[in-house]
Amino acid sequence: MRVGMMRKPLSDCRLYAFIDLGFPRAGAPELLLRQLADGGADLVQLRAKTALAGEVRSLADRLLPLAEQAGIGLVLNDHWRIACELGVPFAHLGEEDFFGAGLKRASQILPPDGPTRLGLTACGPDAARRSEEAGAAYLGIGPVFATATKPEAQPASLDFVRWAAGHVQRPWFAIGGITLETLDRVLEAGARRICVISAILNAPDVARACQAFRRRLDSAGLVI
Repeated sequence: MRVGMMRKPLSDCRLYAFIDLGFPRAGAPELLLRQLADGGADLVQLRAKTALAGEVRSLADRLLPLAEQAGIGLVLNDHWRIACELGVPFAHLGEEDFFGAGLKRASQILPPDGPTRLGLTACGPDAARRSEEAGAAYLGIGPVFATATKPEAQPASLDFVRWAAGHVQRPWFAIGGITLETLDRVLEAGARRICVISAILNAPDVARACQAFRRRLDSAGLVI
């Protein structure tokens, strides 16, 4: 088992980017990881909703040493078993995949002596409280705005971001429809960490798009 090493502690991470196989225009996953690293991403999630488990495992196995070399924390969406087997730093699950499966604690699926930690999506205050109680290492707060990545998800609005800024104790990342045009509103609501998918992966230059988000985040500072 290879363990992916991060450049910085989770609490200092600001920009959470994605390798999403649903965005083939963004390029090969290995190249995309390097571009996101050059752009200043702290965490990169491998999201492969339609891929078979064997394909996900093979790809994660190839990306993990690259992420380690870049000092990025690799996140594996959905496939927590594969994350644990490979030593991927984080696995991520949505509410329906965790609480909907009858789970209540991260320790129910993650080995106590393993390096993998769990991130959970929270779509409202109740879910955020439950996720913290479940032992999530971090929370994804949203979707803040409507997003084509999850068209069925009802936006949680900036009010939820404001609530999270005052109540959530774990590191949390605002997610959902965040662009350079909407980022200031998200920051004004209290977010200091964000997830960005479409606005980076649809950009003609992934690294430059990532850098633009990074500059705006760094100018805001980490502490409100």
